Amino acid sequence: MSNYLAIATVTATLRHLIQSVIQVDVAGARVTTVRPDTSGSGTPDVGVNIFLYQAVPSLAWRNSDLRPRRPKGELTKQAQAGIDLYYLFSFHGNEVELEPQRLLGSTIRTLVDQPILTPELIRETMNNSTLDFLSRSDLADQIERVTFTPVSMNTDDLSKIWSVFLQTPYVLSFAYQGSTVLLEGDKPGQGGLPLRSSQFYITPNQPVIEQVTSDTGDLRGFLASSTVVIRGRQLNAEVSDDRAASLQTGNPIVRGQPQVKIGDVQVEVEPISDREIRLELATLPAAQRNQLRAGIQSLQVVYLLLPQRSPNEPDRLIASNSIPFVLSATIVQSELLRRRDEGDSLRSGEISVRLDLLVSPQQRVVLLLNELLLNNPASYVFTATSRTEDSNLVTVPIGKVKAGRYLVRVQIDGVESRLQVDSRQNSPTFDQYVSPAIDIL
Repeated sequence: MSNYLAIATVTATLRHLIQSVIQVDVAGARVTTVRPDTSGSGTPDVGVNIFLYQAVPSLAWRNSDLRPRRPKGELTKQAQAGIDLYYLFSFHGNEVELEPQRLLGSTIRTLVDQPILTPELIRETMNNSTLDFLSRSDLADQIERVTFTPVSMNTDDLSKIWSVFLQTPYVLSFAYQGSTVLLEGDKPGQGGLPLRSSQFYITPNQPVIEQVTSDTGDLRGFLASSTVVIRGRQLNAEVSDDRAASLQTGNPIVRGQPQVKIGDVQVEVEPISDREIRLELATLPAAQRNQLRAGIQSLQVVYLLLPQRSPNEPDRLIASNSIPFVLSATIVQSELLRRRDEGDSLRSGEISVRLDLLVSPQQRVVLLLNELLLNNPASYVFTATSRTEDSNLVTVPIGKVKAGRYLVRVQIDGVESRLQVDSRQNSPTFDQYVSPAIDIL
């Protein structure tokens, strides 16, 4: 692999190689690497100009770097790109003495004799004091050698290339392809250890989740206080805890006690039966409860495979099918801060909302306000400010809101918090939404 200086190093080495030969074959000839525009641009009176007119992905290496990243973006190996370089050689000199044609023959002979840029040739080029800007190039260490082959071009191809150089007369030209420069990224990958052995676990008793509901039968989703009821088949462990502790290497592979995985959180569950698992979210340890996130996520039941083959072996897991799981946050407290009077009974400021679940910086939070009026109530939608860390406190700037009393909801990744309904039979607001609410006065 090579760093970002590799392309420039190929050009400099190619110039050095050609220069060392043509100055012997044609007196006074020199090599330049400039754009072949009109005279006076730097092209030689007698010599060869080498111009890199195209760089394209290498067909031979295009598939060698597939999937260098995991789905979340982490590098699994150091990324690379294979590039083929296309050079236009133009030959200048006295046409009467056939200098351009002599230079063409000298150049072709040189690249026939030495079509590969060897590490020795590259290092010899790098020793030139005028190329200090390439001192950090590591092209010489690239395992794949850059090789030059002629490019077959007819008059149409040449005319298309020269047409991009406006007001530049055509001169005798020839093209070469340099294959391949392997550019390596600076960001290191994270390589795993090699696979030592593999085992297949096939069982007719594969755990299957058929339904996930609340113990109250509420179909709107789940709260942090809900009891989750998971129904399915083969949900229990295949061995008891006592039996699991006595299993030795060589015993048949079985499932240990299950855990429920909600998003990235994995929790132990009790009680368990073959057809049902009950998980009380309210009784989870604080460390696990604080990892729960509002929004739509996945739910699975995962099992440890037993026995372990060695004390240091990583856990081997088997999982059930995945089921969508909707978890709603609950507003604990809301408060109007930095209130400003905008005139015409309009208010601006910030609303601080405290939730019972943490919100991560990546989650999108929207505040919804609905005025508590029966006739022509106002409603507003505002987006919360970004966060730098997990927090259960969300701040939302509001602007030009009509003074009044409002129902408050938050929407986290599309999942709304719940509103409370007045269930008192004799209340004037019976069977209506009444809280959580905030006064914007």
